[in-house]
Parts: sequence; C-alpha cells; structure tokens
Amino acid sequence: MKIAVACDHGGLNLKAALLRYLAEKGYEYHDFGTYTKDSCDYPEYGMKAAEAVASGEYDRGIVICSTGIGISIAANKVPGIRCAHCHDTYCAKYTRLHNDANMLAFGEKCLGEGMMLEIVELFLTTEFEGGRHQRRVDKITAIEQKYSK
Repeated sequence: MKIAVACDHGGLNLKAALLRYLAEKGYEYHDFGTYTKDSCDYPEYGMKAAEAVASGEYDRGIVICSTGIGISIAANKVPGIRCAHCHDTYCAKYTRLHNDANMLAFGEKCLGEGMMLEIVELFLTTEFEGGRHQRRVDKITAIEQKYSK
C-alpha cells in the first residue's frame, strides 16, 4: 500500500512521528511537504496529497495541520477524495468500513502521537465493508460529480 503524506507548519511534529511509523511498518510513502516550521498554507499541501490519491498513484493519504479541519476541507475539494477528520479509533474504523475513506486528517494541537498511531493502524488495515454502504458512497460520488462540472 502506498501512502501520500502532507502537512503544513502546524503538523510538522506529528508528521515526523507518522513517517517513522510508516517506515517501521514497511509502508511505501511519499512526503509532499511541508518540511520546515516556516508559516505556509495548508490547502497547498493537502491538495498535493489528495491529487496523488485521486489519481490512483497512492492508495491512501494522511494529512495534518494544527486542527486537522482546514487541511481535510482542502483535501475534500479534490474530486474522488473522501478525507475523514478523526480523533478516535472508532471513527477511524468506521470511516473505512462504511465510508471507504481514502484519506485521513489530524490536528497536531488536538491529538497526541500515541492515539494518532492507533488511528492510523486502524485506517490502514480496515477494509471497506461494501454492501449497503456502497450505495451510500455512490450517492456521495454523485453529489460530487453534480457540483464538479
């Protein structure tokens, strides 16, 4: 599984922990930035990771900013992206099972490293349940297509 990773300056520390985890677990990943604490704009980096996932080059994406909110909103503007902003393992599990989320967002000021890694583990190892949930994901896709013209 290939993972696209990105953050703004507010998520740099949590991203470093994430990259260590991905490397230890043997995941292939690409870090789309940012790489410094210099102030930058999260939409730029969220979009890079989201485009990589939407194109099919990467299977999943994980993005981080101070709260996780802004970067998740930015990622969700890319057609084909279902980016879930998760703070707990229950939501991480069910966003995969029921929503087939292909990206995950965190906030460094809202979540500690230990919980983040538990959430990432569930997100990367839980498969989409399909069935009745596919119908709902298809409806989300139809909404996206309607407004992406």
